Amino acid sequence: MIPVRCLSCGKVVSAYFEEYQQRTADGEDPKKVLDDLGITRYCCRRMFITHVEVW
Repeated sequence: MIPVRCLSCGKVVSAYFEEYQQRTADGEDPKKVLDDLGITRYCCRRMFITHVEVW
């Protein structure tokens, strides 16, 4: 479960995670997906790129 907000800057990131996950699973480049979603800060990008689902 991804945090609701970025741990560094506080921007809401959870709203974009589902679309990011689906698009990268379909084979799109993570950089392009994050750019399209408007996630530009490196701290927020880190939240998406390094997230691992733990179930």
